[in-house]
Amino acid sequence: MSEDLTPETTTEQPLADRGSNRSQRPSSPEFVRFITSGWGERPSSTLQRSPAADHTSARRSALSAQFPGERLVIPAGTFKPRSNDTDYRFRPHSAFAHLTGLGSEQEPDAVLVLHPVEDGTGDDGSSHHAVLYIRPLAGRDTEEFFSDARYGEFWVGARPTLEDLETLTGVRTAHVDDLRDGLAKDVGADGVQVRVVPDVDEAIEALVEEIRATEAAGERDERLAEALSELRLVKDAHEIEQMRLAVDTTIDGFEKIVRALPEAVAHRRGERVIEGTFIGHARVEGNAVGYETIAASGEHATTLHWTDNDGQVRAGELVLVDAGVEIDSLYTADVTRTLPVDGTFTEVQRRIYQAVLDAADAAFVAAVPGARFRDVHAAAMKVIAERLAEWGLLPVTADEALLPENQHHRRWMVHGTSHHLGLDVHDCAQARAELYLDGILEPGMVFTIEPGLYFKSDDLLVPEEYRGIGVRIEDDVLVTADGNENLSAALPRDPDAVEAWMAGLLDG
Repeated sequence: MSEDLTPETTTEQPLADRGSNRSQRPSSPEFVRFITSGWGERPSSTLQRSPAADHTSARRSALSAQFPGERLVIPAGTFKPRSNDTDYRFRPHSAFAHLTGLGSEQEPDAVLVLHPVEDGTGDDGSSHHAVLYIRPLAGRDTEEFFSDARYGEFWVGARPTLEDLETLTGVRTAHVDDLRDGLAKDVGADGVQVRVVPDVDEAIEALVEEIRATEAAGERDERLAEALSELRLVKDAHEIEQMRLAVDTTIDGFEKIVRALPEAVAHRRGERVIEGTFIGHARVEGNAVGYETIAASGEHATTLHWTDNDGQVRAGELVLVDAGVEIDSLYTADVTRTLPVDGTFTEVQRRIYQAVLDAADAAFVAAVPGARFRDVHAAAMKVIAERLAEWGLLPVTADEALLPENQHHRRWMVHGTSHHLGLDVHDCAQARAELYLDGILEPGMVFTIEPGLYFKSDDLLVPEEYRGIGVRIEDDVLVTADGNENLSAALPRDPDAVEAWMAGLLDG
């Protein structure tokens, strides 16, 4: 990796400035004159208005209606160091992406601000007008152009201009250097109140705290985070389109996983072969994975979030793969399939798998408009409890196990059946319980259905033949006006269909 070039230092140099002491950037006036001269004109921008722009305007208006007269600050976030002076790949905060339509690695250090105006005179008749504060492209006559390894064009490519992002998003833009004055306007004990999304950008939070120190009482920012989360509970048409793309791209990745199984079996860390296959697909076809891939073979499948993925993949065992592609717009799928490594379920594996599939099917029946979100989980748990009782594993009847004060069946499925899905794999997580767990299902909601059974190898309460088997089946469901749609239905779920699908891929 290339190294940043910085001036020589002395022994009095502060510790924080010593990270780049390896570098040897020339600093002579002649060098600066020479490197900032002789460049041709930049090509004209080809950016066009994003397809998301009309939808993001409606989203901002919906947020505006909840906070009339207040200034709302939604940061994109900034770079996070991975080690020393190297950063993790940037991903904007989901609320920022939702309200601007910016995805991929757009746009570090940017801040969306909804400035209050008199009711009805703001954007699209709302009580706010939006301004996107960004760090725009620096001129080639600036030091940033050639010396800044985090932002400089010579190092990371050209940043968009103010005009570029205004065209793309449909939001007015301003230089981030103007942010302080914009936030401070009319703030005071009897003036504009300012809210900021917490835990996104420490520097922006500190700036807001400094500005509103003159307020009689600082507003709590949690309500803004809550509102932004609840705004995503029902997806609009553009979001649903993006979810379909994320799911379809994920299904393609699962096909590549099956084709890679022989290589995984042959490798001492076959789980990494599976993980690497999917990560490569996600990066080529999308932005990245939406979360750390779980590639759990054998006993590892009984660990719910097994992400070490350093184990062997053995014929005769099952491999549980929980994976999702995050596409460029940052919407992610979340799909799980439990696959027989050699393409054929054993009788015991099939028995456990079928129980989980039956629970999932029951959950789909319950996932209809007007039902409560909790009903989906309850439907799956009823099947799980009944099947465990049939197998003689419960110390009480299925009905008794299902009582809130008992829950014996949950020993073998401690997680929930569903969570909302979208820009975050666990989307809308800051929504109020009455709108989430106790919420009424509406058309446009997207969530997972993912029951499972997990029998650890040292579980003495289950037959020996069950031990070391973990099964989860996870699909992404869209609530529709007359029921629901399994967005991931193209990926086989029935055990016979799974075997036939795998055979076709492994023989091809």
